[in-house]
This record gives sequence, C-alpha cells and structure tokens, in this order.
Amino acid sequence: MKYDFTSIMDRKGRDSIAADRIPIPGGIVGEGFDPIPMWVADMNFPTVPTVQEAILQRTQHPAFGYFEPSQEYFDAIIRWQETRNGVAGLTRDCIGYENGVLGGVVSALNVLCSRGDKVLVHSPTYIGFTASLENNGYQIVHSPLVLDGGGVWRMDFADMERKIVEHHIHTAIFCSPHNPCGRVWEREELEQVMELYRKHDVFVISDEIWSDILLYGHKHIPTQSVSQDARSRTVAMYAPSKTFNLAGLVGSYHIIYDPWLRERFRKESSLSHYNSMNVLSMHALIGAYRPEGYQWVDELCQVLTGNVDFAYGFIKERFQGVEVSRPQGTYMLFLDCTQWCRAHGQTIDQLQRAGVAVGVIWQDGRPFHGPCHIRMNLALPLSRVEEAFRRLDQHVFHP
Repeated sequence: MKYDFTSIMDRKGRDSIAADRIPIPGGIVGEGFDPIPMWVADMNFPTVPTVQEAILQRTQHPAFGYFEPSQEYFDAIIRWQETRNGVAGLTRDCIGYENGVLGGVVSALNVLCSRGDKVLVHSPTYIGFTASLENNGYQIVHSPLVLDGGGVWRMDFADMERKIVEHHIHTAIFCSPHNPCGRVWEREELEQVMELYRKHDVFVISDEIWSDILLYGHKHIPTQSVSQDARSRTVAMYAPSKTFNLAGLVGSYHIIYDPWLRERFRKESSLSHYNSMNVLSMHALIGAYRPEGYQWVDELCQVLTGNVDFAYGFIKERFQGVEVSRPQGTYMLFLDCTQWCRAHGQTIDQLQRAGVAVGVIWQDGRPFHGPCHIRMNLALPLSRVEEAFRRLDQHVFHP
C-alpha cells in the first residue's frame, strides 16, 4: 500500500477525546494495560497527506478575513460525487455548507416540521439523532430494523407504514450507510422505502456521511438517485470528516435539488448565523478530494475490511453468547451481549467496565437503543485490534 495504516499513532494530549476520555462511568484502566481507543467514531490513522499540505499552503498567506467558498471547493465536491457515487448533473446551486451534519438535520427539521411533530427514525439509532430531535422539541417514533436469517439488518416496511399512518408522520430521518448497524442499503431497498415515503408524502433527511466507508466491495447508492421524486423530497448530508478523520476541523455539506426546499432550508440555517465555513476546513476538503484522496480511501476500505474480518471471525469463534452482524460499511461493530450477560450473571455495565480495565475503551450501546449492546470502533491498526481482542479473550470473556 502507498499509505500508512499500520503505524501506531500517539494521540494522547493531542486534542483527542478518543484518547483522553473514558466514556464508561466508573471505568478505570488497570495497571499494566495501555488504553486502546475503540469508541467515538473517528479513526486512529493519519489522514491523507494532501489535507495537511492544503492547509499549510493556505496558512502561508497571513490574512484570514471574511471569504466565500471558492469554485474549486464546489468542483471538488461535484467531481467526488460523480466519481465515487455516480452522481450526474450536480451543480453548485445544489450544494451548501453545513457546520456539521446534525446542524443540517435540525435546520431541515425546522423547515419541514412544527415543534412537537413526530419524526420516523430507525432503531438502533445514532445517538446524535436522538439528542438533536429531543433537544429541539421533536418526538421520535422508532421503527426497529430486523435481523434476517443471514444476520443482515433489514427495514420492516410494514411497521414503517403503520407508524407513518398512525402518527401522521411527514418527515423521516434516514441513515445510509446505517450507523450503528453498518448496513449498506441495496437499490431495491432504497426504491421501496422512497416509494413508501412518496405514497404518504414524507420528506426525507438522509445522513450519508458514511458513504465512502464501504466494505467487501459494497456500493453506496445515493438516496436522491433512485427516482425523480426521491431527488425532490430528500435533503442529503455529506462530509469528508468520517472519511478522512477531519471531524475536528468541522465542515459538512448538503445536497438539495428542489429549489423550493433549498431556499427555505438555507434561510433557516442562516437565522442563527452559526453556519459559516472556516477557511481552513474548505482547504481541508479540497486537499482530501484530490486524486491522492481517492487512492487513500480505497486503501482505507481494504484495511477496514480486513479489520472487520478479523474481529467478526474472532467473536464468532471465541465469544459465545455475543451476537454481531457483519457490517457492510462504516468501521463500527454493534455487539449484542444479552446472552453472554445472562449466562455469566453480569450486567452490561459490569462487562463494559471489565473491558476498560484491560484498556479496551469501547462505548455503551444503550444510547443507540441497544438494550444490552456495546459499540466498538475498528478504525485503528490491525495490530491494535488484535491486541484488544486478545485482552478481551483472556481477561473479560474467558477470565
């Protein structure tokens, strides 16, 4: 490989919550164990060098005053979407900057809903959706994803339709690929869900921030691409942050094709004056979306596929009572520990603290609506993934 995905990067004291925080209450790393960060959804790999090069080049000019996004910024996004996702006909007018996907989600909700409205969301659910909706006065109606006989998460269309009708729902949040389940939706599924939303006049806010993190050759199908109606009723959110480990630079973007929806969305996001781009985040995106970034992401997905293969196989072979679906995208595992906890007379809190005690810093799955679950990040060198699972095997699941 051209790029480095094997060196262990020391992030401690480098403005990283992944390395500097333990998210499990009461969790303490035991003596003799170094912490292995496997929780918050950023990566323990150095980003593609062209990101730093673009930022450093811009910092050579000593003025950082008011500015507008450059045509180069929009061209980079259009080229990326066309090359990676097969998007044709995307124009600058359809693209808008967002200070984070969740801020864009709230702006879209404020356009499409009234406070107190009910919004359809699949569960398990990204914790950020829950907080954003509840903090802004919207009510969540969950439609649970269902594991089929092959261990693949599926949408329950009958349940979705029933809840749309019963609760008079006209807005849904859709996650593609899905976080935390790691599902990459197939075109037929997207066509079916968007036809359901068309039938009941439901607008869609589609979070596609994970669209570049694809495993085993899976292909991301943009929600807006499956029909002309889907194109007009969907607000899609993207960002280079998950792909290139740029969350700390803050910089996402939306794609909205419908002029009516686009104008109202931009008006709403402008009201608080929060939604202004940082000049360095603009250059970070441009640097990420250079040709080197395309190769870097391809290599990243190969590495993550290998990490998932190892972790999934290890769990199936060694951790009896722990259930997990093999993710098709993202770099997160969602472990169902219900049977293991029941068989060993432990609570999920005790299990989580036991992992932290041996330096495996993982994440409570309950805020994601997994009642006895753990969310686990595999975006780190394989040697560290192997070490984490060795510790779990020797000290936690087989003490």
